[in-house]
Amino acid sequence: MHDNFWFETQGIPAVAIASSEFGQAAIAQRSALGMNDARYLLVPHPIQDATDDEMRTKAQEAFGDVLKALTQNDT
Repeated sequence: MHDNFWFETQGIPAVAIASSEFGQAAIAQRSALGMNDARYLLVPHPIQDATDDEMRTKAQEAFGDVLKALTQNDT
């Protein structure tokens, strides 16, 4: 979320991506940063021990959701 904060304050749309185990942490951090509308996406856990191929699959599966989060109209 800290990276999101930096990018968003620079006028650059951003989406944080984290493992599903960290959903509550993402909510808490965006609240602490005063960015309750910060975009984030949770991918299936675990990622730490995932192989390169497994990470590529996770990235491919998440791509559409990342694109949607970056381009959706928030108004």
